[in-house]
Amino acid sequence: MASRETALVEITPDVLLKAYACGIFPMAESADDPALYWIEPERRGVIPLESFHVPARLARSVRRTSLTVVADRDFDSVIAGCGEAGPGRARTWINTRIRNLYRGLYDIGHCHTVEVYDGDELVGGLYGVSLGRAFFGESMFHRARDASKIALVHLVARLKAGGYKLLDTQFVTDHLRNFGAVEMPRRQYHKLLEAALVGESDFLALGKHAVSGAQVLAQFGRDKSAPL
Repeated sequence: MASRETALVEITPDVLLKAYACGIFPMAESADDPALYWIEPERRGVIPLESFHVPARLARSVRRTSLTVVADRDFDSVIAGCGEAGPGRARTWINTRIRNLYRGLYDIGHCHTVEVYDGDELVGGLYGVSLGRAFFGESMFHRARDASKIALVHLVARLKAGGYKLLDTQFVTDHLRNFGAVEMPRRQYHKLLEAALVGESDFLALGKHAVSGAQVLAQFGRDKSAPL
């Protein structure tokens, strides 16, 4: 289900948080369209945190990579990266209103990033909304092999360490199914959301600084000394 808001309707960060609490999120038709659509899918994508799957090859990459992964360092560059056209994505839905709205959420501590660097160069990352013990994944990007996948593994490790109960992916893609994403009816999703909105979480339980692959994999119960 979707409803269109005109460009003249003001949506504040507070309104946006209330929408998320109701299971609704905004999208734009394109980067050039100033209007937003409120989206409430009939079937919702979720990655169960307790059964998140890290493929063996990716686990090796997470442990051995020379890339550096941090949180909440450069929101503007992350959302700009998510708004880039790329393979399989000729255009983006991230318009100026989306950038400004989520920047507002970031400024008040309800939007977070996971950022992947090769030296000083940002090569991948993701951002999403945090509310209660729910995290709503918005978008991700990569400019280097496995960078967005590594960001996702680091995200889930942070969510597990920070006491989150729900990772909402909005929709399910074949890519996300590789990590254990499932699709559920709206009513079932709302029950999970209602429970996850109760209580507090800490996205920065592992800090903003670089977190090693061994620290991340430890959140999934892997033996730090085990060869990968």
